[in-house]
Amino acid sequence: MTDQEIIQGLITRNNRVTEEFFFVKCRPLFRSIIQKIFDYEVDYNEFVNELYVYLMEDDAAKLRGFGFRCTIYQWLKVLAIRFFIRKRGKLIEGSSHEHPYDKQTIVATEGTEFSATDDLQRLFAQMPNKRYVYVIKCLIIDDWEPEQLAREMNITMANLYNIKRRAMAQLTRVALKDIKEYGK
Repeated sequence: MTDQEIIQGLITRNNRVTEEFFFVKCRPLFRSIIQKIFDYEVDYNEFVNELYVYLMEDDAAKLRGFGFRCTIYQWLKVLAIRFFIRKRGKLIEGSSHEHPYDKQTIVATEGTEFSATDDLQRLFAQMPNKRYVYVIKCLIIDDWEPEQLAREMNITMANLYNIKRRAMAQLTRVALKDIKEYGK
């Protein structure tokens, strides 16, 4: 694929071009950027999603502004590094040992029985991406308005809904694994 075909495919939201470009062709580049910029674990899909949303803002103005004076990979490398250096202080660490939610005292109701809150806290502790925990807690438990959370996290509403969808999927996987382990 030529750079022109890639740019056009991304602008027209061609799924095949987008998938091939971001998840195959750019994977080594993006892995390198993640490793150099972040000193904590960053989910590759979330990295790509943040960058994609940024590229597609204002009717794909960034992509339309690509001048073909260098390769798309060189251009994207500079753009991504600059973008994520600005974002790095606003992303929640993926490998932090601190929980982005208030820890509450675990109180046993009867011997070994625990309340639903305790079960949820235990599942949250098992989730590898604490940013997902934060989003679930704010939107579902604390009943924040999505606009308020998006502003606080400095992300778009579309990105917030993508993060929420992935967060709920991760919580579901953790819960199903938990059922298998403790259901015996």
